[in-house]
Amino acid sequence: MSNAGGTMLESRELTKTYYSTDPPSQVLDGIDLAVARGEFLVVMGASGSGKSTLLYNVSGMDRPTGGSVSLEGRDLTSLGDREMSRVRLTRMGFIFQQAYFLANLNIRDNILLPALKAAPREKAAASSRVDALLERFGIAHVGSHGITQVSGGQLQRAAICRALACEPAVLFADEPTGALNSSMSAEVMDALTDVHREGTTIVMVTHDPACAARADRVIYLRDGLVVDSRDLGTWSAEQSSRREDELYAWLRDMGF
Repeated sequence: MSNAGGTMLESRELTKTYYSTDPPSQVLDGIDLAVARGEFLVVMGASGSGKSTLLYNVSGMDRPTGGSVSLEGRDLTSLGDREMSRVRLTRMGFIFQQAYFLANLNIRDNILLPALKAAPREKAAASSRVDALLERFGIAHVGSHGITQVSGGQLQRAAICRALACEPAVLFADEPTGALNSSMSAEVMDALTDVHREGTTIVMVTHDPACAARADRVIYLRDGLVVDSRDLGTWSAEQSSRREDELYAWLRDMGF
């Protein structure tokens, strides 16, 4: 993908070692990574390769052992916990395999909560933004429902709405379709594709090549290192089968 818009997210010599094991376990081994503004990047690799650890460390959910991470040119590794929490709330959105909604709130209020926390004096604007997101992703009719009263696909679309409620600079997704069947996975990936088309930067971890084929670029991790990458270009429904076939072939070469 073109980097005309500049670099959104960057890591340099990023390492992560867990000293709680004997011997210590180095999960990330000096990763240099640059994600362009507006890019859809997918991270793939075998189990234990460091995919989720990379996501957590570049998003500030975990602290790297060494190296640096910057978002929009701002060094995240120099921030204190309170500053980092604020950056995660206001400049980042997160989608996980499980939605992690609050059971005592309905779908709409779960989505609205982080937006109100980010800007408590802008309740009307946040409410309007959330209502627009619910309409956009086709779940306005279940906004008043509890989290156990909707399908898995609807719940993940609600998670996307929540991640976008604060208008983040970058969206992080860790196996967002991992608990869904194929039709619900397609629903979620269609929603993420639309978000990307509107200019949101996305960094996603997945085991599913069909989901990965939606990306602009895929990187492959092995033993905490980026060992290869593949540029896929802009996704289109007409070319989806060809893209998936090419990606499957590349992944086989990687030993996936």
